Amino acid sequence: MPADKKRTPAAEKTPRQRALEMLDRRDYSRAELQRKLVEKGVGELEAESAVEYLVGLGFVNDLRYAELIVRQYAAKGCGARRVREELYRRGIDRNTMDAAMETMPEQDEALEKLLRQKLRGSFDRADIKRATDSLLRKGYNYEEIASALRRLREEADE
Repeated sequence: MPADKKRTPAAEKTPRQRALEMLDRRDYSRAELQRKLVEKGVGELEAESAVEYLVGLGFVNDLRYAELIVRQYAAKGCGARRVREELYRRGIDRNTMDAAMETMPEQDEALEKLLRQKLRGSFDRADIKRATDSLLRKGYNYEEIASALRRLREEADE
């Protein structure tokens, strides 16, 4: 390994260096990054200081990160409740969460597509229950599912 590319042993790295290396691999929320640094043996105050420094430089941006999570989970077919749970789990505060959720695309078409796949043309009570349970786990609520089911039944009756 060239002399200028020597790796600094983990014990000698500053909290800022550790945080930057972590951010080089993937994005983190402010809370996640601070928690990870503490897990790696960085003191609470040092971790907080390092994260605040990186926030000031724009390397950590909770709103940008939350919007990314919203897009990813919406693309997977998850409903708003599931997306909010994931944002909460990742340490996103309520105001940032609300702002990011405004970017969530309309879920009607995605929900209908998922419901079609789950039902496979059958409106049998057991199939509807199985599909509904699955969609509830994905973060959709009863009203959304019932509305999509009603539209699919109307479509099938035509």
